[in-house]
Amino acid sequence: MNAPLLYEDASMIAVSKPAGVVVIPARGEETALCLQASLEASRGEKLWVVHRLDRDTSGVLLFARTAGEHRRLNGLFEGRQVQKRYLAWTRGALPADEGVIDAALHPARKGKMRPALPGEEGALPSRTGYRVLRRWEGLKCGTLCAVELSPETGRQHQIRVHLRSVDAPLVVDPVYGRAAKVDNTELGKDDPGVALGRLSLHASRIVLTSSSGRDAGDRVPAAGRPRRVAGGARRRRAARGVYRALGRWHVSARVSALVPRRVLRHGRRSAP
Repeated sequence: MNAPLLYEDASMIAVSKPAGVVVIPARGEETALCLQASLEASRGEKLWVVHRLDRDTSGVLLFARTAGEHRRLNGLFEGRQVQKRYLAWTRGALPADEGVIDAALHPARKGKMRPALPGEEGALPSRTGYRVLRRWEGLKCGTLCAVELSPETGRQHQIRVHLRSVDAPLVVDPVYGRAAKVDNTELGKDDPGVALGRLSLHASRIVLTSSSGRDAGDRVPAAGRPRRVAGGARRRRAARGVYRALGRWHVSARVSALVPRRVLRHGRRSAP
């Protein structure tokens, strides 16, 4: 199982989780097929799960190497002392170029989540900050946005449900969105192939204090500089721009960030 090591010290590791892999097995699934078991087998040590990513979300994921570090990291997450960033592609424009989606969530049927009704019992307060990095208009599939998201709470499927609640679901999200893939033709290309065939959500950054007391963290390069395509731009020009950025997003989705840029550039692991 390919999950590149991004960071390692005496008490924790960070890996780049690929899309399509579960962190821990769901009921009825084989334990050997989950990321935790695969890493434990390859490294020959027990690892503790600190937080999770959805099966089809890629990106940076932490594991503790000791029970004590597991407790410490859990305390940081519970105390909201961990900064998390995600990159997403959305279908439709968000309410503003920058803002916060403040909408309580509630468990729904079949393991899903939904926006809570006003005053509903069991509602879970949930907040997600967002910043639009780029916007493409005039495409056959409508408006597409590249968005950076900063969840302030950690509810199940929070980002996916929040984006849908403001009519800007992930471009590819078979559960909460409108499509299981995006074809090249939807972006104005003649090639009938698939431009994006996986959940368009990537955990790009996580920043926290390591056990040594140092801040650990860095950022995955975004898909090009933030730039907006004017509403009157030609469809062909917009299609070229989003297609190039999609290609760069595929690259960034294979690399994550809990290491200095110089380490990423030279392909080395960071030292403890």
